[in-house]
Amino acid sequence: MAPLESFAAFTDQLSQKLKYPLPGESAHRNMQALSKMRLTFKPNAKTRRSAVLVLFYPYKNEIYFPLILRPAYDGVHSGQVAFPGGRFELTDESLIRTAMREAQEEIGLRLNDVKVLGSLTELFIPASNFNVLPVIAVMPYRPDFYPDPREVEDIFEIRLEEISDKNVIGASEIQVRGEQVHAPHYMIQGYKVWGATAMMISELLAVLSSVDPDTVG
Repeated sequence: MAPLESFAAFTDQLSQKLKYPLPGESAHRNMQALSKMRLTFKPNAKTRRSAVLVLFYPYKNEIYFPLILRPAYDGVHSGQVAFPGGRFELTDESLIRTAMREAQEEIGLRLNDVKVLGSLTELFIPASNFNVLPVIAVMPYRPDFYPDPREVEDIFEIRLEEISDKNVIGASEIQVRGEQVHAPHYMIQGYKVWGATAMMISELLAVLSSVDPDTVG
């Protein structure tokens, strides 16, 4: 199968899998950081809505998706690796639009050839009091990236095969707002991917586990 045809097959399979019941919390728990805040802090009237974009694309006969490194700043997500995304704005007609707009703003993504397939389970982030919807999309070629330096320090192109390797999973103790947190993580390209992003990846991999891994090659 030619690479582009193979990616089309991957896209079709993933699109179908996203229509099934999602693993949700059972998959999230595999990479959930253990903290008192997560146990005690629940969504409330001040909880804000947000969305991130999980974008798959073919490159060199493999499947990739981008993650970003947040710059250091005075905030709970300083210096973290994450999917591009951000908060819902009143001008957004949906959280899908939020994810697309934020990806356009943060990594310069051209939206013309982006096709949304569905979404994963919405996830609550106690540290920032956000509900986050991971939106799953594809585009048929590797995008050009134009990161906004105010919001993105670096962009990592992650091979799906790389993140699927169980050898990249580890755990460490991390300080979060003065609390020592035991956090599972994916070690990718020298960075620890943990917290909500790791939980989203865990659910994503659970969904993808029944998608034919040889659809691109």
